[in-house]
Formats: sequence, structure tokens, C-alpha cells
Amino acid sequence: MNYENILVTLEDSIAHIRLNRPAKRNAVNNGLLEDLEACFDSLGADATVVVISGEGAHFSAGLDLSEHQIRSPFEVLQHSQWWHRVFQKIQFGGRPVVSALHGAVVGGGLELATSTHVRVADKTTFYQLPEGQRGIFVGGGASVRVSKIIGPDRMTEMMLTGRRYNAEDGYRLGLSHYLVEEGKALDEALLLARQIATNAPLSNWASITAVANIGDMSMANGLYTESLAAAIAQSSDEANRRMQEFLNRKKG
Repeated sequence: MNYENILVTLEDSIAHIRLNRPAKRNAVNNGLLEDLEACFDSLGADATVVVISGEGAHFSAGLDLSEHQIRSPFEVLQHSQWWHRVFQKIQFGGRPVVSALHGAVVGGGLELATSTHVRVADKTTFYQLPEGQRGIFVGGGASVRVSKIIGPDRMTEMMLTGRRYNAEDGYRLGLSHYLVEEGKALDEALLLARQIATNAPLSNWASITAVANIGDMSMANGLYTESLAAAIAQSSDEANRRMQEFLNRKKG
């Protein structure tokens, strides 16, 4: 399928989605959001891991303000929930998603990045939530995803002051899991994606779905859900085969 705002390739079970609005610093407009949703809806079983990167000098500078328009409160609510729906499909779509970050990871771009499971940043990366300076509020999930990573207190400070965190700051705070040299984020992201693709599919699925949901539960419910996820994963034919291979290799 061809898209107007993203480029998609599939190689060795790795789907690579490239945000393709470089002249706009890959700012998220309605068309880009539509393309991301359609792409994740149409990915087949042959795509076991996804990599998201940005064309040009930036991953994503956030909301495309040139499309900003006066909306009624209900229209704003619906638009925000559309962003939520698309990013939920990325986070809970059943496939591990690795993002390669460089340049601006700002506003909605940070909301997109934090919906991915593994984040690799190069040293040009910077993070910002400038909504306060724009007279608006986050609407793509930052108040949940970003605040869970860096804490509500630090996110509040980011929004009030427009503070920019550099790549080293972001790595220290957990906005990225890996920090690599300039221009190397995509290479590292693809390497990690290929490694993740060798995992048992059910283990990958449980890592994506169970951990995030357990984090929202009480301790008792979380521990019970963990036991259920373990029971499903560890009793599978794939788990038994891999365990036998591991044990036989140790004996050898």
C-alpha cells in the first residue's frame, strides 16, 4: 500500500515505517495520523517487529500547527481521542515497536515515541513539551506515557518552562533506552529489531501487553495477572521447544 506521509518497507519480518514529511520536520498532521493508523491496521503476520524513524533532520517536531484550527470543545476531545487510538494501536498492537530518534522529538513527536517499546536516540536528539508556550495542552497521551517515564513533577516543569532536554538528559531520564553516536540510531534500532524478532512471539506479546497493564493494577491484581501471563507463555509448544534446545545445548 502506498501512503502520502510515510514510507513503508518490509524485510526479514521487520516493517520499517519512515515518517516522510521532512520539509515540515515530520510534524504530525491529520494525514500522517491517518497513514499511521491505516498502516498498523494493515500489517500482516509476516511483520513481527516494527521500526519507526523519521526522514530528514528530525524524528518529529510534534503537532503541525499550520493545521491548527479553532474547534469546539467536543471536536478537540474527539481529535485528542483519535491520537490516543492510533498510539494505542502502536503500543498494544501485538508487535514490538522500536523507534530511531534524532533531532526534534517534541510535543506530539514525543507522544509518538513514548508509545513505542524500545527507543534508540542519537546524540542530536532533543526533547521538549512546548504546549504551554502555544496556549494548548498535551492531547496525544503525554500526561500518561511521558509522566510515567519521567514523573508527573518533572513533566509539569517541562510544560511550564518549555525546557529542552538534550540526548544525554533524555537517556538519563528514560526517554530513550539507548544512546548512540550521531547518525547511528536507525542502524542500532534495526539491529535490535532483528534480535527481538528471534524471540518467541508469545513472549513478545506478553512483554508488550502484560507489563504495561500490570503497571496500572493493584499489587494483588498485578501478581495474579503475571501468573496468568506466565502460565500462557510457559506452557506453549514454542516455550517447551526452546527450553529443550537450551537444556540440550548445556548438556553438550
